[in-house]
Amino acid sequence: MKNLLYGGVAILVVLIASCSKSKDTPSPAPPTGGGSTPPVTTVSTYLTNAKATHDFVTANYLTAYGSYRVNTTTNVNSAFEWYNASQLYADAAMVGLGDATYTTGMNKTFAWLNNLIDKNDVNGGYFAFANLDGSGGSGTKYVDDDSLTGMAYLEAYDVTTGTTQTNYLNAAKACANWLMNSGQWDTTFGGGFWWATDKTVKPTQSNALALQLFLRLYKITGQSVYHDWAVSVNNWLNSQMYDSATGLYIWQIEKNGTKDLAKFTYDNAIMLEAELLYVQAMNDDTYLTKAQALGNAMIKTLWDANHNVFIFNTTDIRINPCYCVWASQAMIKLYEADHNSSWLTYAKANIDQINVVMKSPASGYYQYAGLDGAGRYTNMEGVDQAWMQRVQTLLSKYK
Repeated sequence: MKNLLYGGVAILVVLIASCSKSKDTPSPAPPTGGGSTPPVTTVSTYLTNAKATHDFVTANYLTAYGSYRVNTTTNVNSAFEWYNASQLYADAAMVGLGDATYTTGMNKTFAWLNNLIDKNDVNGGYFAFANLDGSGGSGTKYVDDDSLTGMAYLEAYDVTTGTTQTNYLNAAKACANWLMNSGQWDTTFGGGFWWATDKTVKPTQSNALALQLFLRLYKITGQSVYHDWAVSVNNWLNSQMYDSATGLYIWQIEKNGTKDLAKFTYDNAIMLEAELLYVQAMNDDTYLTKAQALGNAMIKTLWDANHNVFIFNTTDIRINPCYCVWASQAMIKLYEADHNSSWLTYAKANIDQINVVMKSPASGYYQYAGLDGAGRYTNMEGVDQAWMQRVQTLLSKYK
């Protein structure tokens, strides 16, 4: 396992050695009249990038209601739940880094998201989209959106205090309550959550995000109901979705029982983070070994060594900022767990290539492109901006 990781990194380090790790303010000229030279102030390039992207988002996506529009071209009058939750998640990372100026926007988005809760369902749940002012929410509800929203709320819980903190925790519990009582988990295929209320597929990413949420809530509250749900979801994922041949998790099971065997970077990144949360919540160190093995499996199959980037999935060899940078978040979390700096090498190189291929001069990010930039889309989705802001903020603590 370790030999595979270090062997790959040895090549990668040579390839990315010229990439700047930080932006250094030039040292002042030596004083001529005595005294000492002030220390050089170092500002992470990645933090600078994150702030620039946030400025781009504020100028182009943010509305007076505290919501963020889907994009700036084809859907300017709607707001998606998971896009807005992702921006809240990104702002919470900034607050966690010590910049309290992001708190106001974070809390305003939290208030806006309440508009999407289904008031006619005793179990609640979030509609997937609404008008910019929060009106018009209806229709399908998604397990992955609900779970990600809960995780974003818990990161906001981590960086707030008092009544605000309590409100974030209660909102995350409400997300879990909908998961547990909505009927999205059933005995079809031995268990597992359906992707959405139309019950067409059971994907890895929906279940892995739900697992993350249950683990975090169990760690925070100690309530056994979250423990038991986490164990059930984890067992189902490993019995139905794990591919021992590659060490990765497959995409989904269709309603007719067909297993779609494609491997997605973000599915496996989400699962890797869930395994790290399992270590913390369940005090089970064997899951660190599992997470390390999954990280190595991602590098073996989903890392393109010619371009130094994680691909979208094994059947679609492109870059998407959100889905591909999710791997960098997982690698950063893995570094924080085992302090092996090789994970940071991959996290950084992945972000560097996304910045080269997908970043606009205005610090926004295009949606899709080939690994070398061929066929790059012209639209810029809000969720891609949010995830590039978030993960570069996380990396800036180390690079």
